[in-house]
Amino acid sequence: MDTTSDEYKDSTNLIGKYEGERNEANERHGVGEATLPNGDMYKGEYAYGKRHGKGTYQFKNGARYVGDYVENKKHGQGIFYYPDGSKYEGSWLEDLKHGVGVYQYANGDTYEGDWMRDMRHGKGTYLFRESGSKYKGMWANNNIEMTGEYIHSNFRFKGSFVNNKPKGPGKFVFDAGYEQHGEYRQDEQDEDDEDEVPVIRWIPKSISGPTESPEKETPEIPATELQKTEVA
Repeated sequence: MDTTSDEYKDSTNLIGKYEGERNEANERHGVGEATLPNGDMYKGEYAYGKRHGKGTYQFKNGARYVGDYVENKKHGQGIFYYPDGSKYEGSWLEDLKHGVGVYQYANGDTYEGDWMRDMRHGKGTYLFRESGSKYKGMWANNNIEMTGEYIHSNFRFKGSFVNNKPKGPGKFVFDAGYEQHGEYRQDEQDEDDEDEVPVIRWIPKSISGPTESPEKETPEIPATELQKTEVA
């Protein structure tokens, strides 16, 4: 989401309109309101000429940030409202989403968990609004990676993931009380066909628990859903 504006420029540039408190050096200091040359507006606290403390920044494109500032940068706790209707609420570090936060996407999906420098990174839960399914587990650089759990309406899959796809050993846990163990493997590709899309298949190995009427077929994890997690 592009939020480029004069917010990121040195606020000592006095072009524009400012009403508020100043210090003995005539710097913006205390509480004030500013209208920037591009139409953006800020209302809140200043320290030595820079946005510092609590404040609200209104972008001309409709975006809005409400929260903490440190030396002109979003830093601490804050909420960012995007023009498309999405919203992030959580921790910030030098203008980047960093720490723990919740992102509500424009399509209704939600991510809640760890962030690192504007990317989902660490432990987090992603809820797919359309299907009601969710992924709970590890993330790296915005992608589903390492160990996690995909939870559907009548089953769960626990296992390993690589680049938003299941890979390696895992198990399906069904509401009926039994488990199917196995692993996801990628089919070998034809070396001469560079355009061939890799196919990942589930290889069942064993069933544990009640087996009076086990599922004849293993449900598939909708890989396309996992690969279409929204990006902030």
